Amino acid sequence: MKAPVLVVLAAGMGSRYGGLKQVDRIGQDGAALLDYSVFDALRSGFEKIVFIIRHAIEEDFRELVLKRMASIPYQLCFQELDSLIPPELLNQAKQAGRTKPWGTSHALLCAAHAIDAPFAVINADDFYGRAAFQAMGAYLASPKLTQGAIVPYCLEKTLSPQGTVTRGVCVVQDGYLQSVQELTAIAQEGDRICNTTPEGLKQELAPDTPVSMNFWGFPVGIFPELHRYFDEFLKTSAGQPKQECYLPMAADWFIKNKLLKIRVIPADSDWFGITYQADREAAVNRIAALTAQGVYPASLWNVS
Repeated sequence: MKAPVLVVLAAGMGSRYGGLKQVDRIGQDGAALLDYSVFDALRSGFEKIVFIIRHAIEEDFRELVLKRMASIPYQLCFQELDSLIPPELLNQAKQAGRTKPWGTSHALLCAAHAIDAPFAVINADDFYGRAAFQAMGAYLASPKLTQGAIVPYCLEKTLSPQGTVTRGVCVVQDGYLQSVQELTAIAQEGDRICNTTPEGLKQELAPDTPVSMNFWGFPVGIFPELHRYFDEFLKTSAGQPKQECYLPMAADWFIKNKLLKIRVIPADSDWFGITYQADREAAVNRIAALTAQGVYPASLWNVS
């Protein structure tokens, strides 16, 4: 049985951040947040890393990230606007003004050829904590794996004081994910947490609501169904330039169509990330504190 693979979604454009947050130097030795995820994953049973990026950032990514990880088994995959898109739908999308790729489900499909074992998917610009990787790594090492998994986080601990965030709001029953709804404008409003719909309606959310931070685990056999889901998305959304095919949307579709059960894996981990440039200082301070506590070495890749 092959060891689990870690897939790192690093093709984002960082429009709200104002730069390439997936390579931004957060640690004392210049490490990005994704370095800490890879470091934790390799100590939790994962043996191969697949990075999904865009060709436009390949040079920077190699210089600022991969150069530090010379001894790590990795593979680069690329997500572009035209990746896996039928010509007629691509032409329709371009005429509608689309300029960027199609979201995280699309990104994962762009790496399908590089994934040959049960795998986890994470965002490059999020910190998930070692306990989360240990729990997911142990789950993906289960023999004859047929179910998916998610490590959810508590909503109130995943907000940014700088503005709205997108979160996959989860409904959990008997240890399994029942549904997940992607809400794209969640923010703290006084003593309430609310999502604002595109129509301007307010939906209040409980602080302890479990949410997806895109830490998913899947058996390798999901790709034919994910392709089918993405094909259906394209047929209805190719002419809508802002629509994205999010992984939580795909997971919800799997569940509703009884294609995949998704187990909820609790993990005693804190999340933090860098959605906005103003989030950076807090992330730097939290990494510095974890380093001072001995959780991480000062230089991640120069130790045995």
